[in-house]
Order: sequence, then structure tokens, then C-alpha cells
Amino acid sequence: MRILLVGHGKMGQMVEGLAAEYGCEVAGVIDPQSAKHGGGPDAPGWAGVDVAIDFSTAASVPINASALARRGINLVVGTTGWSKDEAVVRSAIEQSGTGIVVAPNFSAGVVVFDAIVAQAARLFARREDFGASLHEIHHRAKVDAPSGTALLLKRSMEAAGFPRPIDVSSSRVGFVPGTHTVAFDGPAETVTLTHAARDRSAFARGALMAAQWIKGKRGWFTMRDVLGIA
Repeated sequence: MRILLVGHGKMGQMVEGLAAEYGCEVAGVIDPQSAKHGGGPDAPGWAGVDVAIDFSTAASVPINASALARRGINLVVGTTGWSKDEAVVRSAIEQSGTGIVVAPNFSAGVVVFDAIVAQAARLFARREDFGASLHEIHHRAKVDAPSGTALLLKRSMEAAGFPRPIDVSSSRVGFVPGTHTVAFDGPAETVTLTHAARDRSAFARGALMAAQWIKGKRGWFTMRDVLGIA
């Protein structure tokens, strides 16, 4: 399978290094800041690419994703912070008949963690004496706060029926790949659930897994679809 890397920072380079393990050949890179930049989304060199994996910037996602979709290239997008332009990308996917996997976090563990948190929220929703909080820690270079994963977890808790306010807080320090802790606190006890990434390879492996899965599919999907979690 031929993949195109959109963004060649730490995540893009990690995907590149692991691609062969997943039977993927890297056709090239779209990233003006990289020495491997092969041109924009309309460059002729991307003919025959099956899937583009995007770990770039929020501003570039609607431009690149729309152009690549029009070329019949399926997409895996791990970049966050572009939700205001989601309608543009959805329209491009629908009109082109391509497929896309969008996720704020491609770690398989996080996807399962999200399902566990939702179930816990469903159970604690009945206990009016329990409140909920969510704290996330990332490396100091991460711009968005709260993180996309924290917002995903909060939405899942609300969708599961947790009716009370969920306090969300963020820390940016050092080189932490990502730690998310959800707590349900009552008058005399606290239940905590935590997911901690040890390094970024979990995200890169998940993105490559998603690329394998989305090849040849049509429509808008998440990592829950990829892992078969309802």
C-alpha cells in the first residue's frame, strides 16, 4: 500500500519509520519545512497513492484534505484544532466518494479507554453525590489545551448521560507524550481512571492501522470504527 505523509514533524517521521512493518511504502511527503517535501496536494508525484496520513497543522488540514480527496486519495487525519472547518472536509469526502478516519488520538489504548470512561460515566450518572473531573498532561510544545483527546473524553461522558458539570484542566510540561485522568469524586471516596502513553509510537501505529483499514472504503469514520467498538 502506498501512503503519503502530510506533515513530516516528529509524528510524520515516526509513521515513516514504522510504515514497512505495516506493509506500507511511503510515496512522499507534503511539508514545506521538510527536506523531503515533494510538492503540494496537487503534485503529479502522488498519482497511485492509496492513503494520506496527516499529522500537520490545523490551518492546512481543510486545504490538503479537500485537494487529496478530490484526487481519490483516502485519508487518515490525526491533526487537531480544525473542527471549525469540518464541514468543508466532510463535503469534499462526500463529493469525491473517498474515505477518511478522523481521530484526536490514534492510540488503540485510548480508544478502549474512551469506551471504559463512557461506561463509568453512565454508571455514576445515577449517583447525584458524585462529581467528575478530567485532567490531561502533555509536553510543553503542544499548543491546544484542552487536548483533542480530553474534549473527546468529555463528549463521551456527556453522551453517556453524565448530567453534572465536568471540570476539565490541562498541564503543559516537559516531554510528556500524553496522560489523561478521569475522576469521579463522592463524599468519602474517589474513583480514578488513567491512560498514560509511554511514547508517540502508539499514535503512529494506530494511524498506520487506520490507513490499512480505510483503504478502499468510503465515508467518515473514527478509530472506534477501525477497532470495531460500538
